[in-house]
Amino acid sequence: MAIRLHSSVYVHPGKWLAEEIVAPAKIKGGLTRLSAGLGVTRQALSALLNGRADLSANMAVRFEKAFGIRADTLMRMQACTIWPGSGPMKTS
Repeated sequence: MAIRLHSSVYVHPGKWLAEEIVAPAKIKGGLTRLSAGLGVTRQALSALLNGRADLSANMAVRFEKAFGIRADTLMRMQACTIWPGSGPMKTS
């Protein structure tokens, strides 16, 4: 039996990372320092955290190493993301 989830349940993993992981960490130097620490460009990190880019497996592993949040959890969040207007998604 499939469970139908309302689209308001979903959150982009980048926005979740920005609000729940990055902001509370209060990293001095902001995105520039964080991107250097993660080994990615500032533009790529900004696009992810602002919900303009999807989370890659590579980026998920980088966040896992830096913050301890499991990469597979982040990837499941990405898999369940529904973009506005696309309607509810069925999951089992």
